[in-house]
Amino acid sequence: MTDRDSWYDQDAFWELVEPMLFNAHRLGLAKEQVRQVEKLLQLSGGARILDLCCGIGRHSIELADLGYAVTGVDRTQRYIEQARQTALERGLGPVFLVGDMRDYRSPDGYDAVLNMFGSFGYFADEADDRKVVANMYEALRPGGQVLIETMGKEILARQFQERNWHEVDDLLILSEQKITQNWGRVETRWIAIRGTERIEHHVSIHSYSAVELSSLLAD
Repeated sequence: MTDRDSWYDQDAFWELVEPMLFNAHRLGLAKEQVRQVEKLLQLSGGARILDLCCGIGRHSIELADLGYAVTGVDRTQRYIEQARQTALERGLGPVFLVGDMRDYRSPDGYDAVLNMFGSFGYFADEADDRKVVANMYEALRPGGQVLIETMGKEILARQFQERNWHEVDDLLILSEQKITQNWGRVETRWIAIRGTERIEHHVSIHSYSAVELSSLLAD
């Protein structure tokens, strides 16, 4: 496996994109997004929820604020520490754990497992995606539900942009994307510039159509 194949395990990348992923606008959307999840899944009061790839806990914390018993898991220690601190400041009790979604197996049963914000399809081998799905279903109570929020091929083909940029304070983040494997993967070159400093990372994400993802979930 090359460094490009394991981009998701590079702490430097997640630190680099943090200001863009969790800017004030996106943080402000979390409460409404959680309400939409609540409505879509018709969650019962006090339901147990696993937020897999929770980042800094923006959805986990809002779910906990609504009275749900939430566990958030993310592979990035930096994000988990922030999530714990935010929950503490708000007087809420979600549990936050550091873990890889391929390996994390919950000893508890959940009413819902969430994978939000395009956090699926990170791996070079599709077998790893299947492993993640198996872990999700293994974590469910009878009648529990899995929710994966991702941009399917159908939407990607309509909204695809080869180049984009984001500016956060003194940081400029540029992205160059290309489609490979017949729309099967999105390859992105991320370039961050701050003053005279320049950092570059490569990201590769598996893109699924609705039919392909449904088939994966049904296996």
